[in-house]
Amino acid sequence: MKKNMRRIASLLVLLMLSSTITGCLWWEDEEEVRVEEGPFVFDQAIPITTWYHYPGTVSAPWAVDAADAAALTAANITTNLSGNSTPYFTNATYYGTGFDTFEPTIGITASGAIFFTSWNGLGDGTHIIRSRDQGLTWEDVGPFGTIDEDSGQTPNSNDPYIYVDKFTDRLVKFDMHALAAMFVEYSDNDGDTWSVPYPVEGYYVTQDHQSIASMPPPPGVTAFHEVIYVYCINTGSPAAGAQCSRSLNGGLSWDVQRIGFPSSSFPQCSGLHGHVAGGIDGAVYRGNPSCEGPAVYRSLDGGYTWTEHTITTEVGMQQGWHSHEVATAVDDGGNLHATWISNDQMPWYAYSRDQGNTWSEPMMVAAPGVTETGFPTIFAGAEGRVVVGYIGEVNDVDANNSTVGGVGWGGYMAIMTDAFAEHPLITSVAVNQPDDPLDITSDCGNVRCGGFGDFIDVEIDDEGRPWIALAHNAAGFEEAVIGTLTEGPALYGDLAYLPVLPSGGNTTLLMG
Repeated sequence: MKKNMRRIASLLVLLMLSSTITGCLWWEDEEEVRVEEGPFVFDQAIPITTWYHYPGTVSAPWAVDAADAAALTAANITTNLSGNSTPYFTNATYYGTGFDTFEPTIGITASGAIFFTSWNGLGDGTHIIRSRDQGLTWEDVGPFGTIDEDSGQTPNSNDPYIYVDKFTDRLVKFDMHALAAMFVEYSDNDGDTWSVPYPVEGYYVTQDHQSIASMPPPPGVTAFHEVIYVYCINTGSPAAGAQCSRSLNGGLSWDVQRIGFPSSSFPQCSGLHGHVAGGIDGAVYRGNPSCEGPAVYRSLDGGYTWTEHTITTEVGMQQGWHSHEVATAVDDGGNLHATWISNDQMPWYAYSRDQGNTWSEPMMVAAPGVTETGFPTIFAGAEGRVVVGYIGEVNDVDANNSTVGGVGWGGYMAIMTDAFAEHPLITSVAVNQPDDPLDITSDCGNVRCGGFGDFIDVEIDDEGRPWIALAHNAAGFEEAVIGTLTEGPALYGDLAYLPVLPSGGNTTLLMG
């Protein structure tokens, strides 16, 4: 009995000592230890095809890793990752269509339907393919009109082109016939039916690289439709430059072509232009090199007269087949954005908040590790939100001195949710994996290669999701593929996460 009592007493002493050591509140839950997380720590690991970085400058033309404190200090960048500059977890993918393409262009209507050009060569002209489920499945919607000489439509389509008028939701389809004439068709019901073809005749041959933009009638211009259309083409003559015409009646008839630059700038240093873009204020813009460097040409009277606005004299233009591509876009606030490939083969970007009169400092927007790029394209959403599209490679397929990061060309988007910040944060994505290149031509970014032709296209849907039109040449069939974000920030409306989409990739390729 005494032994048991001694044991009980010993246990009580131990318990008392234990409570003294551990504290009198030992029975309560331990205090939660909070770990301060950085702005680039998300619930998921950052994909190998996503980068957060700041743009390069003229003096330091390389990407700066936004998560590298030492690199930020060396670049003298003070970060402010709040408001519209808040980083969002972002991932990208692409979906195959099962149709071919050449010089891919896309348009997206208010219903969310996506339209993509499918070039069927010289025998069947251009058809438009449509997706009503965010790129997962596609169908041919024609047009399937009668093809004969009397109708004006021909089976020959050297350049396919599709455009969605954001003001009226009209689909506009252009076909170029033998570099000599253009024909345009319209759809006002998401491609279910199409108008008869209307000729858009010009007095210049060659007619090439057609492009169209819509905008409200500017002050002093009387129109017979809620928007006016301005249409421009390359003439094939550097001296003659681009030619443009306008329609005041919804595209049924067109004015005679006029030079798309100020007469004082004749002759032109380059006659090749990128796609045109219209603003909410009635201004229309087209990208083009001036004699000093990359430039934007502006018209405030619907394409009748133009002024020349050089973006920068510090960053030149790519030399070669695609030296003409200065791409333009206008955001919801009427601000002008432009991108081009420089003589260092990298994509550069600048913006103007006064219709092109003055410009920001040029910014190099390529993702870290990208060494060569081509086919620049751009689209703008809400004020200050921009997506720049291009193809790029990390390792040249001919050099092939490293396979780290993949070999060959990928489709890239550089996304800015606050382009007007002192140091805009760029979220860059590749839509294809490193082991799934879209092309393996050594100099694809500087020459015509496969389904890319002369250009690619990018657009933002009404939800705020960016889409990029590409070709998968490496698979051998120049299949039209469309890249997008599976997750990421919306480029329209409130800055918020987009709804999640499924991953695609090479398993979605349907040709072959």
